[in-house]
Amino acid sequence: MISKHPLLSRLSYALIFLLVTACSGNGDKIENESENLPRIAIAGLAIESSTFSPAVTEEEAFLARRGTEVFDYYPFMHEDSLNRSRANWFPTLRGHAIPGGIVSREAYESLVGETLDRLKENLPYDGLFFDIHGAMSVVGLDDPEGDFIKRVREVVGEETLISTSMDLHGNVSWRLAAHSDLITCYRMAPHEDALESKKRAVDNLLDRLESGQGKPAFKAWIPVPILLPGEKTSTRVDPGKSLYAEVYPAAEQEGVTDAAIWVGYAWADEPRNHAVVMVTGDDETKVTTTAEDLAKSFWDRRFEFDFIAPTASLQESLDKAIASDKKPFMISDMGDNPTAGGAGDVTWTLREILARPEFQSSDGPSLIYASIPGPELVEAAVAVGVGGKVSAKAGAAVDDRFSPPLVLAGTVKAIEHGDQNAETEVVVAIGSVQVIVTKKRKPYHRERDFTNLGLSPRETDIVVVKIGYLVPELYDMREDWIMALTPGGVDQDLERLEFERINRPMFPFDPDMDTPDLSARLVPLSHEFED
Repeated sequence: MISKHPLLSRLSYALIFLLVTACSGNGDKIENESENLPRIAIAGLAIESSTFSPAVTEEEAFLARRGTEVFDYYPFMHEDSLNRSRANWFPTLRGHAIPGGIVSREAYESLVGETLDRLKENLPYDGLFFDIHGAMSVVGLDDPEGDFIKRVREVVGEETLISTSMDLHGNVSWRLAAHSDLITCYRMAPHEDALESKKRAVDNLLDRLESGQGKPAFKAWIPVPILLPGEKTSTRVDPGKSLYAEVYPAAEQEGVTDAAIWVGYAWADEPRNHAVVMVTGDDETKVTTTAEDLAKSFWDRRFEFDFIAPTASLQESLDKAIASDKKPFMISDMGDNPTAGGAGDVTWTLREILARPEFQSSDGPSLIYASIPGPELVEAAVAVGVGGKVSAKAGAAVDDRFSPPLVLAGTVKAIEHGDQNAETEVVVAIGSVQVIVTKKRKPYHRERDFTNLGLSPRETDIVVVKIGYLVPELYDMREDWIMALTPGGVDQDLERLEFERINRPMFPFDPDMDTPDLSARLVPLSHEFED
């Protein structure tokens, strides 16, 4: 194995790859045969799972790539990339699901079991790129990612370097930290640096293998007793912006491999759900002091975190939008946000909108509502076609706690088939409201999501989206914006949710708590950890 011998520089690996490929004319074969390159596997499952939603996520919700299909997800791993040339790669299974409810145990075991079987096919490995989100909840299992990496470690062995890449809204348990030799997370929310962060995890792994340094000698882990939603911790504005700005220079220090701050995931009632700081590297003093500095900086700013945009009740949000001369005026329907774990089919907000007299005639303020799942209505719309009249139920098939299914009666304006998530999308005009109804739930966060349906969001008075903070395309499109405090499985009023299992005291639930112990805890190296 490569890790047993002195290793060549990054440039040398690239030159060897190009030379051998030129001689053979078969790059795919070289990936599996070159003895001069490290052997690296790829695996991972990613989802945010709200335990406050009645939804259950099954296996088919995970858009799983297998084998060489995995490369398609990573632009930095395409066939002609430098990263691809630096190792023999063995992608197994990489599954990603739209955030949702807790994952069934059967789905988890099936996906993990398949991953482990695929890993066994090409043993041994010098390294493994473990690409996860970090906020998966599974029925009857605490710390699924910790369980997953433990089982991966049992297959690949103690010597394989595992580099873990995560969302900053993930959770880092002691077990996950111990089995990870290298670990990092996004530094931006919205996650404009997602692929950059994944590439950093891969580059760190390759660098440690190529240099012969192997596992970093020290991993500092600090739990920070803060649990806040992403809508209060975005790096777009302070204090999140200045806090995460500290991570970049911290990670660039000599003797430090990487530094990261995890906000954690706020809508799961589990002991691991809280903020964490981790720093890895070979200089014990720098690793520990850097982790402690970042943790203290986070803690000292805790009272500064607030919603990153104006918030109001739905009624107040609609009043403001109707009175505004700016368009589009965007309203975030936050409580049922499917990009954070909401079921996506709560009808409460749409019912309130359609009840407003301002929207009940076609010459009222134009409004797009995105979106509500309604397979019954979609079927009826397809049957009558564009221009036909339709009346059928939509929504609340999963989460009917706040409002029952809603009968939508209107004119079919558009029908589109073939979307990866929604499968079929229809637009129904009801008064001055254009309602997007989907066969299966789908987040709407790109302009083309609307224009593909013949809608013009930039020319619409009001656009209501089931989302929290606006992702970049929507943010750039809005002329004004407010976040509506609506009900659902990702309710932004955390203190009215029934948390029973998170560690206490915890900010903001216990605002007068004493200053916690924020000293660095050195995590055992993976081959020294006794699980």
